[in-house]
Amino acid sequence: MTDNARLAVQDLADQANLPSDGGLRIAAAGDAPGDFDLALVAEPTPTDEVIDLGTTHVFVAEATAPVLATLSLDAEATGEATAFSLTPQA
Repeated sequence: MTDNARLAVQDLADQANLPSDGGLRIAAAGDAPGDFDLALVAEPTPTDEVIDLGTTHVFVAEATAPVLATLSLDAEATGEATAFSLTPQA
């Protein structure tokens, strides 16, 4: 995870007034390989992998974790929105 992604997740969680256990959840989207759903949630599901960012968290669905293991999450501000991307780790 890049520093831009960490800051973006923290900013989004703060703006959404998530509880201290909340964060960004990443899960596979349907049956299409490489498509992911990202959502701000109040807590992880019991089987999520939890990445602690200090003031917030990233939760990765159990079935999605192996797919993301070789990828890095990045973020870029695009006007009033934030765009996330996954790229191979260097």
